[in-house]
Amino acid sequence: MKNIRNFCIIAHIDHGKSTLADRLLQETKTVSERDLKAQVLDDMDLERERGITIKSHAIQMKHVYEGVEYTLNLIDTPGHVDFSYEVSRSIAACEGALLIVDAAQGIQAQTISNLYLALDHELEIIPILNKMDLPGAMPEEVKDQIEELILCDRDDIIPASGKTGLGVTEILKAIIDRVPSPKGEPKAPLKALIFDSVFNSFRGIIAYYKVIDGSIQKGDHVKFINTGKEYHADEIGILKLSQEPADEIKTGNVGYIISGIKEAKEVKVGDTITKVDNPTQTAVLGFEDVKPMVFAGIYPVDTEDFEELREAMGKLQLNDASLVFEPESSAALGFGFRCGFLGMLHMEIIQERLEREFGMTVITTVPNVSYHAYNKRGEQNIVNNPTDLPQGSNLDYVEEPYINAQIITAGDYVGAVMGLCMEKRGQLKNQVYLTTSRVELTFEMPMAEVVFDFYDKLKSISRGYASFDYHPIEYRQSELIKLDILLNAKPVDALSAIIHRDKAYEYGKKICLKLKELIPKQQFEIAIQAGIGSKIVARETIKAMRKDVTAKCYGGDITRKRKLLEKQKKGKKRMRQVGNVEIPQSAFMAVLKIND
Repeated sequence: MKNIRNFCIIAHIDHGKSTLADRLLQETKTVSERDLKAQVLDDMDLERERGITIKSHAIQMKHVYEGVEYTLNLIDTPGHVDFSYEVSRSIAACEGALLIVDAAQGIQAQTISNLYLALDHELEIIPILNKMDLPGAMPEEVKDQIEELILCDRDDIIPASGKTGLGVTEILKAIIDRVPSPKGEPKAPLKALIFDSVFNSFRGIIAYYKVIDGSIQKGDHVKFINTGKEYHADEIGILKLSQEPADEIKTGNVGYIISGIKEAKEVKVGDTITKVDNPTQTAVLGFEDVKPMVFAGIYPVDTEDFEELREAMGKLQLNDASLVFEPESSAALGFGFRCGFLGMLHMEIIQERLEREFGMTVITTVPNVSYHAYNKRGEQNIVNNPTDLPQGSNLDYVEEPYINAQIITAGDYVGAVMGLCMEKRGQLKNQVYLTTSRVELTFEMPMAEVVFDFYDKLKSISRGYASFDYHPIEYRQSELIKLDILLNAKPVDALSAIIHRDKAYEYGKKICLKLKELIPKQQFEIAIQAGIGSKIVARETIKAMRKDVTAKCYGGDITRKRKLLEKQKKGKKRMRQVGNVEIPQSAFMAVLKIND
């Protein structure tokens, strides 16, 4: 055990985490030169294109230092805020963390939030200044920021470059010298923490775990404490670039278990594995079910593809247990699914994976969050879909989720960022100057205002210099109403939204104008209305395409023309009663960009 080191890497998106991990694998000869490619651990095409880690990875390295062979387990973590629960479980499986900061960009919001997670778990932090080879690197300024943030010695900060390989041997030395070896009882009953799971189409679900106490042998009869399910360990082993079977995984080490599990719901990140015949008395603390924050409807463009979409969603859920979905139907879009996501990036990635991996083109409805609606008797209803909001006198009040938002930006953009947050109903709680030119702003704001287009707007007003991170705090009572969009007096459920009363008129007006542009003209007049209950707050009219029926009347009495016009009027009226308005797919997409 004293030769094992478990560590993770904490960094903001695009600070060079995956590249530095490549250098560590190369230096320890874990990956042969032939297999080496950029971002070895990011095996999804989407990850490589976007340059972000979506699925966390784990890999074991062997390194000889001063004649002793050490086992180094790198438990990689995704950097994005949407995957913060996965990050917290990976951190719980480690004793140390490499804090990577880009020498050109300095400390960003997500670095700070993940660092606090690591400090809560009392991890040994090794600060690393990456991308030292860049011409725009500001090593002295960024070292000052790191010193202030973690109160470390300036000499402890390791200058490095993932591209050139600078500082890699110093990092390995620091991991061995400074990260403590795992503490655990080899003689105690088995207690192992699941920090990740992957789906293999031949073997089922493979769970990754760290053994905290005891050891696990091949063929053991094991139990997952939180789900209460029992399995046989058909195969266990260690995690190299590919999985290597072993007969036993001992205390402090990291491994995988294959036991023929077919359901993604049965393996939960943060669960505890123990033996059935000699169970541990205490589970690992901190387990929670992943709660989706953003909800949206996903519908196939062609209604006949519904079964195919169901199959694709099921397969995606095996790979990503944090995706939640249930069937629903809409009058405008037919059959589809109501899906719960961890955040907007998660939603975007699921949509893209559906298109790439399964060839499914889908329509996504307006994203919204989960509300709590209370009736006069004090009973709570959870509302994930605007159509579920109770109407009329039965509804007492509605609560919406609030978040604590941290924004780090350059001093020049503070005014613009504050203006944006105030517009989104945010309340400024704190303002701290990290350095003379960098400010950390803390706001409390409704989650519903963030899921739409907040991040894009923040990036554009700060010219890409603002970084954003949030975590949910509580539900608070708000003046929320359901805004319906009606076409010829028929509500279109896929376009309805739950919105703050003060913004209802403005939002309704914008949607009506947008739909007027996008819905093609028909032979009859179309009324587009936005309404709250029975009260209409905005209206636009698409005029009918009118055929000139009087063209053939030249001369004669005026009554001849009037007769033809009356006949046309009756036809239009009948057409309006039976006519259907087709809403183009671009209309649903346009609602997402309504504020641009």
